[in-house]
Amino acid sequence: MLTIRLIIFKYPFADLKEIMDTWQSGVILRGLETANFRLFKTVRMYIVYRDRLNSFENLFGNVAIFIPFGALLPWVDSRFAAWWKVLVNAFLFVAGIEVFQLFSSFGAFDVDDLLLNCFGAMLGYWGWLVFRKKA
Repeated sequence: MLTIRLIIFKYPFADLKEIMDTWQSGVILRGLETANFRLFKTVRMYIVYRDRLNSFENLFGNVAIFIPFGALLPWVDSRFAAWWKVLVNAFLFVAGIEVFQLFSSFGAFDVDDLLLNCFGAMLGYWGWLVFRKKA
């Protein structure tokens, strides 16, 4: 729930309401115009313009926010103890968020976010593996 709050509802409610009040069929077209479907486009931009953009926050924030997902999912439910199950669930969860952003104008669809979030989930999973072996 915190993840959805931080990713989608990061703006003040008044701003979100203003966005919702303007929703029409054109919202989807605007989402498609601003969407990034090219892998590594945003990552490359943050690296090239690292001195002018909040690159660190965006790149590492997208990874860090899903580390708990990857660690907690197999810890809470042993049916998700396989790496690929964590990855598939992270992918589906993040894809749902990204598609919501695409069609709602609450943020922007970015395929690089999908990649970075799933990488974060895998880091969390690997951390869970290390913790489990030491315990």
